[in-house]
Amino acid sequence: MVSIKDVAKKAQVSTATVSHVINETRFVADETKQKVYLAMKDLNYQPNRIARSLRSRKSNTIGLLVPLVAEDTSNFFFMSIANGIEKVLKENGYNLILSNSDEDEGTEKDQIRVFNTQLIDGLIIAPVNGKDSAYKQELTGDYPVVYIDRHPSGIEGDMVLVDNLRGSYEAVTALLNKGYERIGFITGTLGITTSDERLNGYKQALEEKGLPVRKEFIKEGPATFEQGYQLAKELHEAGVSALFIANNVMTMGAVSYLKEHQVNIPEEIGIIGYDDYDWMKITSPPLSVVRQPAFEIGKVAVEQLLKRINGSQEKYTEVMLDSELVQRGSF
Repeated sequence: MVSIKDVAKKAQVSTATVSHVINETRFVADETKQKVYLAMKDLNYQPNRIARSLRSRKSNTIGLLVPLVAEDTSNFFFMSIANGIEKVLKENGYNLILSNSDEDEGTEKDQIRVFNTQLIDGLIIAPVNGKDSAYKQELTGDYPVVYIDRHPSGIEGDMVLVDNLRGSYEAVTALLNKGYERIGFITGTLGITTSDERLNGYKQALEEKGLPVRKEFIKEGPATFEQGYQLAKELHEAGVSALFIANNVMTMGAVSYLKEHQVNIPEEIGIIGYDDYDWMKITSPPLSVVRQPAFEIGKVAVEQLLKRINGSQEKYTEVMLDSELVQRGSF
């Protein structure tokens, strides 16, 4: 087992100098640093990062807690967020620990408790239940937190969100401007802030055009392919002229139903989905979508988190990013 003494002997410096080079605790001349680095490389010496962390109270590690559900294509959305986070972390010498809440409140609390016992420098979390989970009681670790995607109520903290209401409003308005008036709305479980905001955008667009919000045209269910298929069937049979679907996995189910029953898009029914993935570009016709800036969410969130880690005392910030309506051939 190579020790710090072995490195010091090979580099012909003191053990204190080697320690200062490794931990960056005191100025060391570049020439001396190079001697130490070369000795570490020649001896294949690996610093004890856990011990360093305990001494410095920094681990250079960030936690990310997001809801990843098996067979749910929204996982790509959160993976894109993770890519944005990792890019910034690599540039700043940090590592990332990814944890999955599985869209379950109990699992989320368990994962937070694990993070509380770990030496992380900060946490980014997409809350499972933005309305009434007791994040103040659970997040007891000595680290800053940034919330993403969903807005937890009653919490003061840094947040990076997307303007879901506006994205939904613009999509439904675009359908209305093309002459579609009997517009069906398919959503995952309501009560999550993102779902609620998208429903409100749908309602606002109709109301501004002087059209009634018809309850029978609003369909809610678990965010699954099967539910997207079934709810599209119900709305098609109810005579809607267009569909706006507020999440991507239900969009897949809805498109599958329309294709299977040879419903012509956009001649017989218009359709706009949520989030943008490669499969949406190769359908016939290519699918119009509301695209979220997933990579940017991760990038902005971790930049704010690193400010807090480095001692920023500025007021909590809520960054609201814009979505984008991507018009293809489906309406």
